[in-house]
Amino acid sequence: MSAAPPSSNGLDRRLFLQAAGVGVGALLAGAGLAGQAEAAGGAPRLRDDPFRLGVASGEPASDGIVLWTRLAPRPLADDGHGGMARAGYDVRWQVAEDERFHRVVRAGTALALPELGHSVHPQVRGLRPGRQYFYRFQARGHTSPVGRFRTAPGAHSRAAFSFATASCQAWYHGHFSAYRDLVAQDPDVVFFLGDYVYEYGITAANMWRNAPAPGPRHELETNTLADYRVRYSLFKTDPDLQAAHAAAPWILTPDDHEVQNDYADEKSYYGLSEEDFLLRRAVAYRAYYENCPLPPLALAQGPDARLHRRLRYGGLATLHVLDGRQYRDPKPANTEEQYAPGRSMLGTAQEQWLYRGLRTADTRWNLLLQQVGMVKVTENRVDQWDGYPAARQRLLDVLGERGVAPSVVFTGDCHRSIAGDLLADFADPDSAVVSSEFLGTSIASDGDGAPSDNYAKDWMQHPWMSFYDGRRGYVLGHADAGAVTAEYRAVPYVRADNQAAGLSLDRFRVEHGRPGMQKVS
Repeated sequence: MSAAPPSSNGLDRRLFLQAAGVGVGALLAGAGLAGQAEAAGGAPRLRDDPFRLGVASGEPASDGIVLWTRLAPRPLADDGHGGMARAGYDVRWQVAEDERFHRVVRAGTALALPELGHSVHPQVRGLRPGRQYFYRFQARGHTSPVGRFRTAPGAHSRAAFSFATASCQAWYHGHFSAYRDLVAQDPDVVFFLGDYVYEYGITAANMWRNAPAPGPRHELETNTLADYRVRYSLFKTDPDLQAAHAAAPWILTPDDHEVQNDYADEKSYYGLSEEDFLLRRAVAYRAYYENCPLPPLALAQGPDARLHRRLRYGGLATLHVLDGRQYRDPKPANTEEQYAPGRSMLGTAQEQWLYRGLRTADTRWNLLLQQVGMVKVTENRVDQWDGYPAARQRLLDVLGERGVAPSVVFTGDCHRSIAGDLLADFADPDSAVVSSEFLGTSIASDGDGAPSDNYAKDWMQHPWMSFYDGRRGYVLGHADAGAVTAEYRAVPYVRADNQAAGLSLDRFRVEHGRPGMQKVS
């Protein structure tokens, strides 16, 4: 049973936003754009290593990056502050062309404040396109591990790039050994497509990972800011997750479990009042920002965060990062409601933003990065796009328009590796293919998995489907001017330990100008 949510006690909207939000000054300080902790000389010294949650980079641009770390000498401290005093600390960052930092090209200081969980998100600019760099942090005599990233290509470059997609990493269901294989493949960028943490209480019933139980602090469902901070800390102590963050920049979007299972917009699936749920969403979004290498726009203002955004990889690909939770209509109560023409997965404003971006993109490819299955499966999968058929059809219509660059959709959520084509009209199996979708399996959620399971028949009954496998892993991708390739990689087990070796399951290719996926022998 879930713990009871905190009550917002009738706060009006203005006071609610003040209670749940964080000041612009803290945001700018954490981004290294304002202030230093000159007055923090009296703050307690850091006796222990404060970089126990690792380092990360994200949002790669042709000239810059977002860096991240969070000071936490005791990451699992019950109060959510990671063993840090309630004071500001200067965090020095460096970016270099070499791993020994002999050729430092950019450096600065960001202010780690308790208001943001002592996280920092320096915004680095002035870098060269398509180049590998190394970075590190320093605070009060301690030096972080070294991370590396590659900037995106220049605006008109059609240079190829490699990527991986990952999602659904329930720490308590297994080890993150898939990340060991991912790091070995050395992608240029990682797309994380939702469920970075899970909100459920961790008990003997769901603790499948062969590891010590995390203790009573984690037995209740997350509700407060401290709860979410500690839960992120637990997941981020995993060494393979830390290695994956240090190896490449990440572009992230959340799904439901970063807040609460199956929520939709301002509605809790479990009947919380709107007031209580919005307060929970506010602290959940804030913890998400604090613990991930996200841009400033992703910091929640009260319960609202701008999580959909667009990035580009030179002239080759436009990346449309979607938010399929914050604006969606609730699950339909019946078939009539399910097929109502006005229902939306993305909300009207985000839909129009996406359609404009698809129609005006001047790159070779459109890549859509999103959370739940878009391909048609069955009418009862109402948490996926099957529950929003009118919204899906509107998007399919745009993807099929003349002049819109070819697209490929990458998806998380389903805990299986699945591949299928998107048709102009799923009611007509002979209609044109307008895009292809590669759904990635989980990193650990649902335990070891198996090559097939009881859900396979639902997905594979359709002629537009090409692949299904139920093991844990990720998608390894490659994009160039001629094609986008997706390789499904898996590990045979995750529960026992993190030593399982990765294996290739299958590979598919979408050629530019030739709709539909082809199997690569």
